[in-house]
Amino acid sequence: MDKKYTIQKSPFVVPTTDGKLIEEHFGNATDKNSDVSIAHMIAPPNWKEPFQTPKFDEYTYIIKGKKQFIINDEVVVLEAGQSIKIEKNTRVQYSNPFDTECEYLAVCLPAFSIDLVNREEE
Repeated sequence: MDKKYTIQKSPFVVPTTDGKLIEEHFGNATDKNSDVSIAHMIAPPNWKEPFQTPKFDEYTYIIKGKKQFIINDEVVVLEAGQSIKIEKNTRVQYSNPFDTECEYLAVCLPAFSIDLVNREEE
């Protein structure tokens, strides 16, 4: 009988240069799944990414700390226990301008891909 489940014990750790930990549990890098990606992330204090306009919906759930989102020029701050859905084709910047790290989960539909994220030059 074929197993109808997959346990992920060794997520793909995405190489970064900004101190952010990205562990993709399911998605393009881990299991070639382009439908959905699920990643555990830890953003260090005073971290930020460039603005982007992804071609995927992104759901974020904050586990610990706070995370700032600039969504079409509106500043939104989420704290532990809160979540957000940002619809595809929305201009957004993710950051942690605070003094403590932020731990969170991110789910992208379709899966995160560098070809779909549309990051702006800083």
